[in-house]
Amino acid sequence: MGDENRFGQFKTVGYKDGTHKTKKTKWIIWIIVLVIVTNAITLLVSTQISLRTPNGKVIIGRDAYDQVLKFQKLFLVRNKLYEYYDGKISDDVLVEGAIKGMTNSLEDPYTVFMNKKEFTDFNTQTQGAYTGLGLQVGVKEDNIVVIAPFDPSPAKTAGILPGDVIEKVNGIAVTGKELEKAVTMMKGKENEAVKLTLNRKDKGIFEVSVKRAKIDLITVKGEMLDKNVGLIQLTMFDENTAKNFNKKLAELKGKGMKSLVLDIRGNPGGLLDQCVELTSNFIPEGKVIVYTIDKNKKKKEYKSTGGLAIGMPLTVLTDEGSASASEIFAGAVRDYKVGTLVGEKTFGKGVVQTMLYRSVDGFDDGTALKVTISKYYTPNGENIHHIGIKPEVPVVYPKALKEKIYDRALDPQFKKALELAKGKIK
Repeated sequence: MGDENRFGQFKTVGYKDGTHKTKKTKWIIWIIVLVIVTNAITLLVSTQISLRTPNGKVIIGRDAYDQVLKFQKLFLVRNKLYEYYDGKISDDVLVEGAIKGMTNSLEDPYTVFMNKKEFTDFNTQTQGAYTGLGLQVGVKEDNIVVIAPFDPSPAKTAGILPGDVIEKVNGIAVTGKELEKAVTMMKGKENEAVKLTLNRKDKGIFEVSVKRAKIDLITVKGEMLDKNVGLIQLTMFDENTAKNFNKKLAELKGKGMKSLVLDIRGNPGGLLDQCVELTSNFIPEGKVIVYTIDKNKKKKEYKSTGGLAIGMPLTVLTDEGSASASEIFAGAVRDYKVGTLVGEKTFGKGVVQTMLYRSVDGFDDGTALKVTISKYYTPNGENIHHIGIKPEVPVVYPKALKEKIYDRALDPQFKKALELAKGKIK
């Protein structure tokens, strides 16, 4: 009779409504109330929750539990598909589709989830070689637009031009929201043909068939134009660009270069660290080349480390194919007035992405998440996204010439840049 020994003797208590309750009953009620209130408070303030599963209990954080509740409809739909769908189902396919759906819903063509194959393909391009058409593309007004064909490449040979809008790949319609999908479709086995449906201003819709080939990207080429003027062409900022540029710059200086023409037309950008290292050659040490601001208003500055061409007369060729890292370079040259921009307005990509692929980020299966993390600003504080950079000396490249095999002797932008470069020699 342990309860009686604990609580002692109980007497009857009378109530106005004629009912009777013992003191023991009253205490039990208060204990129950206290337990309920305590549990409610614990649920509200606790940072950990115990969930019962078929294999036992699992302790998860309060925030994680709240996130599970938010996404419970995903699990509901998954279960209903298994219950009703008359066809083959794979959890792996469902998970990838759900993840891609999340990134697509942001309507940012530069924020994408990559499966293992897509991430492998992405890496090969930044390493300087891949199998495809040799096209660099971007997004404008929800269209997939050719920034530039690489030279040489099957795309260049087929006559594809900067500004061409890709409407279909192998008959499948694509929009700016499906940028990575379109890129993946254009890559693949060597010598296989890819049919592109293009839309070109003043020409309309037309089709081209282009065979994939191995693209070996030579991102830095240079030569002396005469005894005093050098030319360097940059086609992309891959992981070797800065190193190769420094070698070429030193080589041309050794040959007597006193003025440089730097051609970044058709350069779609690439790696930020390579751009900063390369740009440092022209910007005094310690000066900000570019800075970024993220969603939390955190500012990060990238400063010049100095280089081989501080004070050297510089003339830079730009066009609508100059994008991203190329625009960081052009913006620094313009803002510090260390060179003259010649040609046409640049593409206008002023956002920065990072790649999450390591196990520490939760990606240990070969997949990756490329995500826009910040906007970048030129030294004078301008974000050029969807705006571009206008050259100080505008020179239009005639459309008729674009459709012909390139001839430097007929290139009005190059001729103007060369004239300016010669005029800067003291």
